Amino acid sequence: MDKFFQLLDRYLIPVMTRMSEQRHLRAVRDGIISTIPLIIVGSFFLIIAFPPIPALAEAVKPYAGKILLPFRLTMGLMALYACHSIGYYLARSYKLDGVSGGVLAMAAFLLTSVPLTFEDKGLALSMEGLGGGGMFVAIVMAIFAVEVLRFTKERKLIIKMPEGVPDSVARSFEALIPAAVIIPAVWVLRDVVGFDIQRFVTELFQPLVMAGNTLGGILAPVIIITLLWATGIHGDSVVGTVARPVWLVLLDQNIAAAAAGQPIPNIAPEPFFQWFVWIGGSGATIGLVLLMLRSKSPYLRSMGRATFLPGVCNINEPVIFGVPVMLNPLLFVPFLLGPVLIATLTYFTMQLGLVTKPYILVPWTLPAPIGAYLATGGDWRAIVLVIVNIIIVTVLYYPFFQAYERKMLREEAGAIQEETK
Repeated sequence: MDKFFQLLDRYLIPVMTRMSEQRHLRAVRDGIISTIPLIIVGSFFLIIAFPPIPALAEAVKPYAGKILLPFRLTMGLMALYACHSIGYYLARSYKLDGVSGGVLAMAAFLLTSVPLTFEDKGLALSMEGLGGGGMFVAIVMAIFAVEVLRFTKERKLIIKMPEGVPDSVARSFEALIPAAVIIPAVWVLRDVVGFDIQRFVTELFQPLVMAGNTLGGILAPVIIITLLWATGIHGDSVVGTVARPVWLVLLDQNIAAAAAGQPIPNIAPEPFFQWFVWIGGSGATIGLVLLMLRSKSPYLRSMGRATFLPGVCNINEPVIFGVPVMLNPLLFVPFLLGPVLIATLTYFTMQLGLVTKPYILVPWTLPAPIGAYLATGGDWRAIVLVIVNIIIVTVLYYPFFQAYERKMLREEAGAIQEETK
């Protein structure tokens, strides 16, 4: 097992660490994360418009359109908000003006969203391209805009204002030449040449989105995240940098279907992992916490008491680094296999229609049964599935925990003998 950890440390960790620190990917991660409060609040309006109680749903139905307005202007504009934030963070990483980076990115993205046939329909933006469906376009245009800003800055192709001019005014003039490059370039490509940037980028990334919704697309991030956590690397941050745009596209498609009263299409948006796989945190360590509560080892029992409430709220750093699970050969197998088993079970359960596919993004610190209930729009069967998953991981952890407990008891007994000498 030590050789296995050495192989991970030699081959996997350096690659994933470099990926997580790559400038553009980091900006994408931070930019998308900044939209999460809007997505969560907007998602709750979807629950209010379509409550899980039939009688209440019927009473609310006449007002659903008005109730959904906050949802449409938060979740429905997710890519627009993310584009500005990605541009901001990427510009800041280059030590450029973040506000200029965000504004230029947003302008470039909006130009790609104007229908090519707007003369027939009037000048109107389609919200379809401004939500999760346009996320990859937002990422591409944000990177393009900021790279143009950087290029002009490095070659001093900027308008410098004299000293004494307020900084805000000076920065706006520094962005003038980049804007004069970005806006005409997108306009020519989009409206003169007639190249549909939105459609091209969306179709380019469509295979990635489709792959992310398969069993293999689910298990790949699960395995990589647990492997990274097992060696002390924050797996969610690393993998989420690449996977979160895909998860948000899947979530946006699910929400659009729910708002239209259509069947939910996708199994694997981010709430799938949060509520049905990472129960208690990465590695589904809630099972380990429950076992530690009744441990014969004083240390493990105290750890169980200390980590129970954080574990219920899906915070498991104390377990990973305190027990520890990290670099622990005795607990590595259930830490890896537990999430794989329950992810597979949950996938087929939802594929068969036994539990509603998740389409609501709710705060990740909620207890898993409550989070799963809300994420599925009030499906009580989601609670049952979460409980079954907890039982599975607890049973899987049990023999490995017993072996680790015996090891701890021997060490504690040896320490007591040393103290009494």
